[in-house]
Order: sequence, then structure tokens, then C-alpha cells
Amino acid sequence: MSADLQENSNAGLASQELLEQSVLGFRRLSNQLLAVIVTIGGLGFTLTSLSSYLGRNLLPIGNPSKLVFVPQGLTMGFYGIAAVLLASYLWAMLAVDLGSGINRFDKAAGLVTISRRAYFKPISVEFPLKDVKAVKVEVRDGFNPLRRVSLRVKGRRDISLTRVGQPLPLAQLEQAGAELARFLDVNLEGL
Repeated sequence: MSADLQENSNAGLASQELLEQSVLGFRRLSNQLLAVIVTIGGLGFTLTSLSSYLGRNLLPIGNPSKLVFVPQGLTMGFYGIAAVLLASYLWAMLAVDLGSGINRFDKAAGLVTISRRAYFKPISVEFPLKDVKAVKVEVRDGFNPLRRVSLRVKGRRDISLTRVGQPLPLAQLEQAGAELARFLDVNLEGL
């Protein structure tokens, strides 16, 4: 399966009774690089503002002490504070690994459990396996592309099983949907 929907199946009879899919959360290399870049930029802007205010160079490159504090140093300070706050938010999301979780389909217990990590407590949804009507694959290209696998559940709106972020390749999306529909013995919709 795909990197964000990894199948963990046990050998023998257990693989016929239980399917677990890991869902990748916020802790990806691209998000870690973004947090590092925003942190460095925010600290750079803040140190430039402080250098302008104090009249001493606090950075090894450039000569920010020559900047006039009002308006240049003050503006740099606002940008620096905003970037440091954004970086703090990104680091908090990385620490929690927001959005990661597991999709668990247990035929023996007759339960579907979908759990995700959130800031303050994990979010978990359980419902009977018999309430699953179909597996739906959604593909929308364009400016805001959408590619996801979701469950059609009786009495509820569709429940997404894939991560938010970069869209999955079409072949992996179709394969994930087909394998899940085959395992649950329900129809595959949307292709």
C-alpha cells in the first residue's frame, strides 16, 4: 500500500480477520524543514531588529546596526515575532505528530476503529463493521486537488481514511481503495 496507508497484517488466519492501516501525520520531512527554515528566519529578523535598536551587530553577516530603528528595525521586529510564533506552532504540531493514527478493521469483533492524534487528547471513532456501505475513492484535480479514500457509513457522513496534505498518486489510491473494499467485502465507489 502507500506510505501513508501502510497495511499491518498478521500471518495466517489473523490476516483474514484484522486489517490495520497506519496514517502518516504532520511529522514529515517537508514539515520539519519548513519549521527549521521559519525558525531561522524568525530569529534572523528578531536579531536584526535588536541590532538596529541597540546599535550593535548581533548577527555575523551584514551590518544591521546601521538600520534606522523606526521604521525599518521595528518592521523587522514585527516580522521576527510573527515568524517565531509561527515556528512555535509548527514545532508543537511536530511534537504531537498531529493527524497521525490508525485505521483498524476487525472482522472478529465486528468493529471499525479510526483514531487520530490531536493536541489535547486522541480522537477515536468506533462503529459496527456492518454499517459500512461502501469504500469511496474521490479524485479531484485542479487548483485544490483532492485524492482520498473514505468509508460510506450508514447514518453518518463519509469518513476519510487518508491523511491531509500532499495528494496520493492515483495508482496507490486505487490500490488502497480496492484492497480495503475487498477486505470489507463491500462495493468500491468513485472510479
